[in-house]
Amino acid sequence: VSDFDLGKDVLPWLRAQRAALVAAGAGGGGPGVLENNYESLRVLNVERNGNIIYTYKDDKGNVFFGLYDYQTKQNEHLYTFEKDLQVVSCSVNRERTLLAASLVQAAKEGRRNELQPGSRCLTLLVEIHPINNVKVLKAVDSYIWVQFLYPHVESHPLPENHLLLISEEKYIEQLHIQVTQEDGNRVVIKNSGHLPRQRVAEDFVWAQWDMSEQRLYYIDLKKSRSVLKCIQFYADEHFSLMFEAPLDVSLSDSGFKLVNFGYDDLQDQEKLSKHPTLCVFTNHTGSLCVCYCPNFDSWEQITYSVLYFHKGHGKTFTATLGRVDSRVTKGITFLSLDYYVAVYLPGHFFHLLNIQHPDLICHSLFLTGNSEVIDMLPHSPLQSLSGSLVLDWGSGKLYRALLNQSYLLEFLWNTRLDCEKLALLHCVLSCGRDPRRLEAKIIQWISENISACHSFDLIQEFIIASSYWSIYPETSNMDKLLPYSSLLTWDTEIPGITLVTEEIPLPLMKVHSFKGYWEKLNSNLEYVKYSKPHLHYNNSVVRREWHSLISEEKKGKRRSTVYVRNILDNAIKVISNLEARNLEPRLTPLFQEEDNHQRLLMGLMVSELKDHLLRHLQGVEKKKIEQMVLDYVSKLLDLICQILEASWRKHNLHPWVLHFNRRASAAEFAVFHIMTRILEATNSLFLPLPPGFHTLHTILGVHCLPLHNLLHYIDNGVLLLTETAVTRLMKDLDNTEKNEKVKFSIIVRLPPLTGQKICRLWDHPVSSNIISRNHVKQLLQNYNKQPRSSMMDKSSFSVEFLPLNYFIEILTDIESSNPALYAFEGRDNVDAKFVEEAALKHTTMLLGL
Repeated sequence: VSDFDLGKDVLPWLRAQRAALVAAGAGGGGPGVLENNYESLRVLNVERNGNIIYTYKDDKGNVFFGLYDYQTKQNEHLYTFEKDLQVVSCSVNRERTLLAASLVQAAKEGRRNELQPGSRCLTLLVEIHPINNVKVLKAVDSYIWVQFLYPHVESHPLPENHLLLISEEKYIEQLHIQVTQEDGNRVVIKNSGHLPRQRVAEDFVWAQWDMSEQRLYYIDLKKSRSVLKCIQFYADEHFSLMFEAPLDVSLSDSGFKLVNFGYDDLQDQEKLSKHPTLCVFTNHTGSLCVCYCPNFDSWEQITYSVLYFHKGHGKTFTATLGRVDSRVTKGITFLSLDYYVAVYLPGHFFHLLNIQHPDLICHSLFLTGNSEVIDMLPHSPLQSLSGSLVLDWGSGKLYRALLNQSYLLEFLWNTRLDCEKLALLHCVLSCGRDPRRLEAKIIQWISENISACHSFDLIQEFIIASSYWSIYPETSNMDKLLPYSSLLTWDTEIPGITLVTEEIPLPLMKVHSFKGYWEKLNSNLEYVKYSKPHLHYNNSVVRREWHSLISEEKKGKRRSTVYVRNILDNAIKVISNLEARNLEPRLTPLFQEEDNHQRLLMGLMVSELKDHLLRHLQGVEKKKIEQMVLDYVSKLLDLICQILEASWRKHNLHPWVLHFNRRASAAEFAVFHIMTRILEATNSLFLPLPPGFHTLHTILGVHCLPLHNLLHYIDNGVLLLTETAVTRLMKDLDNTEKNEKVKFSIIVRLPPLTGQKICRLWDHPVSSNIISRNHVKQLLQNYNKQPRSSMMDKSSFSVEFLPLNYFIEILTDIESSNPALYAFEGRDNVDAKFVEEAALKHTTMLLGL
């Protein structure tokens, strides 16, 4: 996104100013001058508040300094230096009362030296409110760069300003400049004859300025070893050395490179071409990355390293260059993009590195020169400023670099490689804009590509990643405690790139009290030092406990009522939380039954995840953690519901699919397939499913599958026979031979207690036989044989079949001897007489009579 363009935001204003002067007779020259004398227009600096300082030379060679106000979008003339010199550096204080500039003799043959004898570079401090005194800060033979500090303070003017002077002689000074007001609003320098100076750094070979955070990074060489240091500047004149970090990079002490100190055209280009590219990037999560690319002579491949100090390791990448094009810029560009760092070689490759989760290469996107993305990117060198600002020095354009969510989604639809699908999925989710709409588009993509991914499970990855990003911004350290991906390893080669990972020494913090970013960075470093193995939550404890509870239930044992009630209460809270966030009516018949097994799983996950976060999230309120856990588990369930709803809507299914007395359609089979894939994804991670999912899945399975396939699915645990589904099956299916076979095959696979209950819904000899067997088993399990009379009253039996008559008499005696003991619930019409009739019917059926 373009934030500023010299050609559009400044040039029209300059021409209008000049035209007004010409019209007033205050300037010479004709239209040709107006068109040609702005070729020297260029950006000099971007200050912390977004204001942009630029310069150009008028037709007399005078140096013009202007400022573009980022807030008001207005231009302002700051100062004109009436000598033909070339600007090295320029900076303006926050109140726009002081301007610091560094200038050198213009490189023209035959021109006399406009500067002081024996000096090559003149550094000035100018009072510009109004334009008044000019003080020479330095007149030396080496280049000087200037930068005012911009502290976070209230809007009132500061009594003292602080200016950094960066010398080519490899030292940095801080000047303390007191100002005072005279004659109303005129601002002048107080005691300009003696400005206190303080040495900040010396003997460095590389330095980078972070204007947004007011930090100075620099590297010095200690015993031929590169050491990265960082100085934090504060609102007063105070500054602190925050850390030192050894770098395993090759930096020659003969080189000298500045990053983000304004336009660097005047640095020794011959030396710069031999100097490696190095940048430091941070973000609000406490990350600290050093990106480094040594000199490269070969156009066959390029090697670059990214040191993830906040993770304790670095990665060295070797990229194969897609095509050789001598016209493109030879320098590699590093750009900061929030949770990512982009490594970009114009015309050759683009590598989007995930800095929050750098462990697996598949979570970063690598594109070669054959990709359309490469062709879209500028071929001129870009400079990453603080945050997401990117400056194209050549064109004078300032961009705000953002990941284009719409383009990433389009790219996701079109890409063929699994590694690119995975990286793009995470990248799109990290954008975080309009998550509901974004999730709907990703679900649509998943439904079209569910069988096209072989290296990972699309549904599984989407559920885990989307749930992670829904909760991640709420507190720090979530990246260490919640799973980011369903993948633990990645062994598939990514075309065009290889990498080597190695541990790196951690930065040594030089202060003991931390706030803001430094507190988060220190927390990350402490985690790397002491937290082994990883603390990412998983459901292994939940799996064991759930299986234990279900096993106890089958054996008739019961855990503490209070314990089970608390778990089920957790599930009620999750469902309430989910329903409160989703106000649209559901198309799918979910959440319409108790489904205690899924509620137990849901409640156990809430309990275990809450304990996990309470153990490791220090200083976060218990109530906030409880709500985060409810939100996280609710999100898991909601995503499953969204996938199913999208499929249901796409295939235009209706509630009548829940009835068995109709033929299955292709649409029902498609929904059954997506439900099976959801089940596979959740089973391996042991995630809960919405109550009613198994019922709906089984009903569709009975509709869509031939009997042998159906039974195979049931026997292998893919389809779960819920009481609701089987009850509906028994009521809806008539007693044709085919349906009888289905019913019987399902009944014999039910748990005993459920089977007994279901049998009573089916008026059929088979069900009567099963009921009779269970009744007899119950009666005889405690039967003690007693001596009996050999005489039997045959008149009481309808059939003269002695074994059956004898058996029924025994059952009748047992029933009559203790009727209260055998008055079982639901056995109203089950007695010895019922058993006799069932036995006779069954025998008749077997004999074909």
